[in-house]
Amino acid sequence: MDQIEQEPDFIALSRQFKATAMELISVLEQKQKTGGRTKVLLETVPVHKLADIFVASFEISFEEQLSMLDSVDVKVRLSKATELVDRHLQSIRVAEKITQKVEGQLSKSQKEFLLRQQMRAIKEELGDNDDEEDDVAVLERKMQDASMPVNIWKHAQRELRRLKKMQPQQPGYNSSRVYLELLADLPWQKASEERELDLKVAKECLDIEHYGLEKVKQRIIEYLAVRKLKPDARGPVLCFVGPPGVGKTSLASSIAAALGRKFVRISLGGVKDEADIRGHRRTYIGSMPGRLIDGLKRVGVCNPVMLLDEIDKTGSDVRGDPASALLEVLDSEQNKTFNDHYLHVPFDLSKVVFVATANRIQPIPPPLLDRMEVIELPGYTPEEKLRIAMQHLVPRVLDQHGLSFDFLQFPEAMVQLVIQRYTREAGVRNLERNLAALARAAAVRVAEQDHSVPLSKDVQRLASPLLDGRLAGEAEVEMEVIPMGVNKHEISNTFRVTSPFIVDEAMLEKVLGPPRYDDRETADRVATPGVSVGLVWTAFGGEVQFVEATAMVGKGDLHLTGQLGDVIKESAQIAMTWVRARATELKLVNAEESNILEGRDIHIHFPAGAVPKDGPSAGVTLVTSLVSLFSHRRVRADTAMTGEMTLRGLVLPVGGVKDKVLAAHRYGIKRVILPERNLKDLAEVPAAVLSGLEILLAKRMEDVLDHAFEGGCPLKKYSKL
Repeated sequence: MDQIEQEPDFIALSRQFKATAMELISVLEQKQKTGGRTKVLLETVPVHKLADIFVASFEISFEEQLSMLDSVDVKVRLSKATELVDRHLQSIRVAEKITQKVEGQLSKSQKEFLLRQQMRAIKEELGDNDDEEDDVAVLERKMQDASMPVNIWKHAQRELRRLKKMQPQQPGYNSSRVYLELLADLPWQKASEERELDLKVAKECLDIEHYGLEKVKQRIIEYLAVRKLKPDARGPVLCFVGPPGVGKTSLASSIAAALGRKFVRISLGGVKDEADIRGHRRTYIGSMPGRLIDGLKRVGVCNPVMLLDEIDKTGSDVRGDPASALLEVLDSEQNKTFNDHYLHVPFDLSKVVFVATANRIQPIPPPLLDRMEVIELPGYTPEEKLRIAMQHLVPRVLDQHGLSFDFLQFPEAMVQLVIQRYTREAGVRNLERNLAALARAAAVRVAEQDHSVPLSKDVQRLASPLLDGRLAGEAEVEMEVIPMGVNKHEISNTFRVTSPFIVDEAMLEKVLGPPRYDDRETADRVATPGVSVGLVWTAFGGEVQFVEATAMVGKGDLHLTGQLGDVIKESAQIAMTWVRARATELKLVNAEESNILEGRDIHIHFPAGAVPKDGPSAGVTLVTSLVSLFSHRRVRADTAMTGEMTLRGLVLPVGGVKDKVLAAHRYGIKRVILPERNLKDLAEVPAAVLSGLEILLAKRMEDVLDHAFEGGCPLKKYSKL
């Protein structure tokens, strides 16, 4: 050993081992405070024995122990011992680093806990003890008062126990608390008390709030009568369909007032996500319940009248189909256990009275339409608009603008002119806007006038020699005005005008501009051959559609313009074929000519080219326009028509007859040609409208031409069924 100890390799290994061992002892001394005796061993015991002592104190594998015993060479043994000591040192350092990190996090939590305890103590001293524990206790009492069903109460208790075990700073604490607050706020059993239904009072209420609409109001009275006889009856879901501005939403609120229930409106226009109906699952960030559950939470009762507004405006995309989600909502057999994804527990919607509104039936999916009873609301006649304006619109407009009949008066004749010259709509919204424009103009004139506050007859003039002397000497006098019993009505009486403003034609043209519509429009447009007047249906009610045809030099082609759909283009082809096949019988060509299109093209145009047009009901109008063009005869200016035609000349029935007839009446047309099989639809047209129109029924195309031209149709006497 003396010879080995003098070798340079052994000396270097010894120094490396002692350095590593000293570093290990220093680390252990910081942790266990027992490094003094080990340092003494390091200085007194020979290095090769010290290596055995250190290795024996480590937890190493059995194979490593055998390898150490197998190393007879001192230098090899010392090298292996140095490696094991270094590995043990590194493992201690890694463990120490992890421990420091964990202790740092624990110290942060302890610091937050200490600060919260101090904050709680401060609040207790201030008497402002609203800590989390009190909030949870309040939430628990609120949940107990919610009268939840048994199965839902068990679910809520489980969530509440989970919330109590969580710290407020944990990520899921707020979401769980918001969820439990929603469960506590929902009206599981709370219902609004219905007063005893009085059908007479309900009918009077409907008559006061709505003019006309007799069929609709009768259906509502029938619904209320059934509710009176059987309060727990599951009534149908009413769906009011009609153009804008005819009173669909206000009818729903009237039903709620008649039933004595609260009213909540859910707008479905533009909704494309199924989650808007069923809610989002709680696993998502920012999840929330659906609109139905949120509406019930806002209204606070489980039996409101819920209006599903614009149910035909829902869409669908990759996020789902809201219309399909509504199938469960509107089915009385399924909505008893409506499952909102956010709630994740069933909710009973069977006590809710659902009412829907739509502008059109076509976009509503057939399964959803099957769950509703459709009640169509037609447009108003000019006479009905006049009565609505005088009874409802004019008082409301005056009230909204701070006026009264003492300031502004609307004669019936002027309101009639506004209806005829400035509005052509199915509803009354544009009429109300025009009346509001007149009211604003009058409000400006009233506000610009100089007003003096009149002295009331109950107030005595103050007589004081001192005051008279001060005033005579032009001295300053301080006065304090003490108001006594002055209200807004007395103040408004100070604005007196010598005479109220009366709306006249000059004021109409000054405020509303020149008339937008003229009764002579139809006569002017059909003054030349090739123009006919058709009736079409739109989402905003019926409209009058002109069809123009002209001929030019060409190769026999047919040109169609006006942003037309495929169906109406096919109708134009059918009309052209029918006219060409009967050109000789209609005396449109001589006997020698066989082709009416020889050497010329035909161009058919539907004006208002920016508006898309489609549908089969323009067939008879297209034929009439072509016959007028080729025969050089003008169509009667007081006649409009609608109907689909076949290749053989039969006139088929069409839809929207009621709206189309009302549109003809609005435009001042006196004669309307309808398919014979649409005679049954005239029962829905108001009698006042029918009395001012001549309804002409047609079974074949020859009947249409016979009614459309002065002097009849040459083909009429030759036609056979």
